[in-house]
Amino acid sequence: MPAMFDAHVHFREPGFEAKETIASGSEAAINGGITGVVMMPNTRPAIDSATVVATVLEIAKKTSRIPVYTSGCVTKDRHGKELAGIDGMKNLGVKMLTDDGDTTGDPAVLFRAMQYATEFGMFFASHCEVPELAGPRALNEGAMSYRLGIKGSPACAEEIIIDRDIRLAHAAGAHIHIQHVSSKLGMETIRWWKQRGDVKVTAEVAPHHLLFTDEDIGDFDTNYKMNPPLRTKADNEGLLEGLIEGVFDLIATDHAPHTPFEKSQDFISAPNGITGLETALVSLYHYFVATGKFGWDLVVKRYSAEPRRMMGLPAVSIEVGQPVELILFDTAAETTFTKDFMKSKSQNTPLINQTFKGSVDLVMVGDAILLERNF
Repeated sequence: MPAMFDAHVHFREPGFEAKETIASGSEAAINGGITGVVMMPNTRPAIDSATVVATVLEIAKKTSRIPVYTSGCVTKDRHGKELAGIDGMKNLGVKMLTDDGDTTGDPAVLFRAMQYATEFGMFFASHCEVPELAGPRALNEGAMSYRLGIKGSPACAEEIIIDRDIRLAHAAGAHIHIQHVSSKLGMETIRWWKQRGDVKVTAEVAPHHLLFTDEDIGDFDTNYKMNPPLRTKADNEGLLEGLIEGVFDLIATDHAPHTPFEKSQDFISAPNGITGLETALVSLYHYFVATGKFGWDLVVKRYSAEPRRMMGLPAVSIEVGQPVELILFDTAAETTFTKDFMKSKSQNTPLINQTFKGSVDLVMVGDAILLERNF
């Protein structure tokens, strides 16, 4: 089938190379059947100017075997107060603007950015969260947070900004993309706006928000700590419904590597994030395709074709005379996500050392074989 494309990854370079580099992140992507990615800008320095964009793209050109695209910040250093160097980033090919990792706090600043950058054909991706409501961002507010004695983050902290940012885009005539939706009501809000038909809104869901709930945290397992947090089974079911229905345009992993030392801290102190590039396709097959919940057609559309289209790239097709960009997936094989298997510098995933149905056996781009398992 066509190779996958992930429109939401954190490769940590520059600034946090102990977690991940563009080189290691790209190899992790290939290992998972992915041949193109979009980096988020919460690096150090933040990707908020043409200078940093040029640096990132140059590193990618030298060290990555797949195309690496980058988003740019909406505001300088993601502080939410002053517009980033949008025109300079646009001239280097940046299409997506986001302060991902945080919400662009001041709606007036975001509205002004939308009015300005939409003229350049750029679009906005929103990490949706009211920080005053979200609190320590540790886990969902509910029975599990009460049992563990940790202040929870209510779903409304996310849902309020989903609606706010779509309303701003509606007023500005901008394209808004809602990132890593975690709640059923958030999905329903996006559905309502899409049904109106007078605003361009796209949205993504991450595999971990389909697979896990806050009950999986157990005795403070930090591999289940992420932002937005894992919510309830009802939210999982609502998100799956939205993916099948088409409310969600994309599947994206929000690949967020952290070092073992960081994740070994107590639950509140440990950073949010889960790796996903190497586990996404196999886990989607294991839990959803193999069980008949949806088919390969949905996977290819939502994790290959549509993310490419959102970035202004052509969808990959497998046809005589067309460029090759494909993977072979063995449905009869199995994959065990051991440390030796993983190419990422970090393995902060609850799927570590677990075995799943399916295997990415070949990744090919043009006449280059990027990955070939031992048959």
